[in-house]
Amino acid sequence: MLTVDMADLPALAGRDLGYSDWMVVDQGRINAFADATADHQWIHVDVPRATWELGGTIAHGFLTLSLLAAMSYGLLEIRDAAKSVNYGFNKIRFLAPVPAGSRIRSRQVLDKVEEKGGGLVLTSTVTVEIEGQDRPALVAEWLTAVYR
Repeated sequence: MLTVDMADLPALAGRDLGYSDWMVVDQGRINAFADATADHQWIHVDVPRATWELGGTIAHGFLTLSLLAAMSYGLLEIRDAAKSVNYGFNKIRFLAPVPAGSRIRSRQVLDKVEEKGGGLVLTSTVTVEIEGQDRPALVAEWLTAVYR
């Protein structure tokens, strides 16, 4: 993990922050997400049908996206930030399905740092890899705001 102060962030623009730990996306996590979002589409939760038609269930794209926060915690610590919040996304692309039982991890590159609203907005390119697959699950340009 890289640990810095807010004043150090602008100099880190362009830096590869590295990879998160692997995280398992199992059927229990998929079902819990389906319950939380009321998205019970069969490709996610109907194991027999999905196995028959697709070879197994797949995670919701938004589930994979929602795991970015958890995957980012071990990459960058900003000592003097009182809070950091999701500011949004400039671009999100879901490139490959995440089969139930897969392990995923993220790679994050800090593209730019801009002053805004009394804090800093960090723009990062995040790629979520699926273990054993060449094509990533998603690529996103993610904005995070940090404040003292």
